[in-house]
Amino acid sequence: MQGSENGKLQLTNGEKVIRKKNVGGWRSAKLLLANQALATLSFFGVGVNLVLFLTRVLRQDNATAANNVSMWTGTVYLCSLFGAFLSDSYLGRYAACALSQLVLLLGLVLLSISSGLMLLHPKGCGDGKLECNPNTTLGIVIFYVAIYLVALGYGGHQPTVATFGADQFKEEEKDFKSAFFCYFYFSLNVGSLFSNTILVYFEDKGQWSLGFGLATASAVVGLVVFLVGFRGYKYVQPSGNPIPRVAQVFCSTIRKWNVSLKEGEALYEVQGSESAIKGSRKIMHTDEFRCLDKAAIMTERDRCGDPANGWRLCSVTQVEEAKCIIRMLPIWVCTIIYSVVFTQMASLFVEQGAVMHSYISGFHIPAASMSVFDICSVLLCTGIYRKILVPIAEKLSGNVNGLTELQRMGVGLIIGMLAMVVAGLTEVERLRRIVPGERVSTLSIFWQVPQYVLVGASEVFMYVGQLEFFNEQAPDGIKSFGSSLCMASMSLGNFVSSLLVSFVMKVTDGPGWIPEDLNEGHMEKFYFLIAGLCALDFFFYVLCAKRYNKCSQVGETAENVSKISYPEEVVMMDRV
Repeated sequence: MQGSENGKLQLTNGEKVIRKKNVGGWRSAKLLLANQALATLSFFGVGVNLVLFLTRVLRQDNATAANNVSMWTGTVYLCSLFGAFLSDSYLGRYAACALSQLVLLLGLVLLSISSGLMLLHPKGCGDGKLECNPNTTLGIVIFYVAIYLVALGYGGHQPTVATFGADQFKEEEKDFKSAFFCYFYFSLNVGSLFSNTILVYFEDKGQWSLGFGLATASAVVGLVVFLVGFRGYKYVQPSGNPIPRVAQVFCSTIRKWNVSLKEGEALYEVQGSESAIKGSRKIMHTDEFRCLDKAAIMTERDRCGDPANGWRLCSVTQVEEAKCIIRMLPIWVCTIIYSVVFTQMASLFVEQGAVMHSYISGFHIPAASMSVFDICSVLLCTGIYRKILVPIAEKLSGNVNGLTELQRMGVGLIIGMLAMVVAGLTEVERLRRIVPGERVSTLSIFWQVPQYVLVGASEVFMYVGQLEFFNEQAPDGIKSFGSSLCMASMSLGNFVSSLLVSFVMKVTDGPGWIPEDLNEGHMEKFYFLIAGLCALDFFFYVLCAKRYNKCSQVGETAENVSKISYPEEVVMMDRV
């Protein structure tokens, strides 16, 4: 390795890596946290009241609007996988973040223009009192194009900015990384706080164009803040497309299915301190999924042929990368049901609040603004966790982060289940206080506060735990993919919620559990159904968490190092 004294340029195995003094650290991370808050404000300026826009402006019924919001929100987080793929494979974190924000901004501009010129007629309609004129097909098409551009942009931004923020710290600064993820979710909720109060108020009054315009302005400021830190960021180069790497492992395994490791031989690994995957550390060998180790067995043909042919011979690190993905998947699947709980805040919680008494001394409280209690709960619980629970748990367990990531996710799942039980009990009480002939119950909307607070508390444990867990456990070459699994869990949670709503509407008698007139339905049964699914999911989660084995990379532990060989007669494979 060659290097210069001023630290500006280093050459490692022929690869250029830019190293500047005074880059990264909390100075750069703070800019990314501010960017996260502003991008979130712009996104939730659209998403938090979307269900009311669909019912009031586009005249959709409650079940259809709830399904459309779930599908849209699901698409947002599904796009995180695409953004993570571009980030890890080709663009790098910085370029992927910048591109995603440009797409987000384009969608917001288009939404502001289309809603103001085509959908909101007469002026002031969509406030729950004045009906809007029938919409044109062109206006509806442009509206959906706009909101799905917002979904693509924000979805691609989330996993890349989270991973980019973690990149700003050294590998040994794990306590800083843990704090960053905590503050990352804190910043997300700070942005949500403004959109759920100020923007929701304007939109609920029928000033949709003003609300969308402010969301657009926030996206512009957020992009400027992000670009300002260009010279101070620490950059990690993309590691190439991981899909062929994983496919090569399975292909090589199938080809060598009848081959066994001979006594005294070792599995193949490249020479040197770096792995065959560009920019990635080597991963220690594990005994799980031993059938995949066949891909790293060197045959006579491999010794005589081209060792760079990954479709016949894979390094231990490449095999372990595939194993890491397989290990994480069961944990990830168990988080999907929790995301069903989370998505209710943007759909059924809002619809429930819309038929509750929402006036205090003549002042109307928008149903969607009740999510401010969720946000305040997140902000409060984040501080309580970092300043009180972590020190106590550290003394009891010896873990510097308090509870482990898996333990925190389990706690979040339990609290989420309790939130659904409380929401169901609130709906039972709301139905008891219905006045014949009246659409709105006499039950105060503040009865929803406990369910929002519980969901917020559960997020601190579940989503922050997920971000840390998947980012920590994902190998270097797929760090953004690891962060995107958290968002993909939200995505599938929204799709599952949509399927559950459709299912119960088909199989339940009469008007169904979630009819157009909620006073004729039984939404509490839907909440109790989700709570039951959470209890079942928790049982399987505990089983998966107990069996999970950590992915260990070189530099973290020296275990199993004897199981890997570095044969001198084999030249280093070309990087995948």
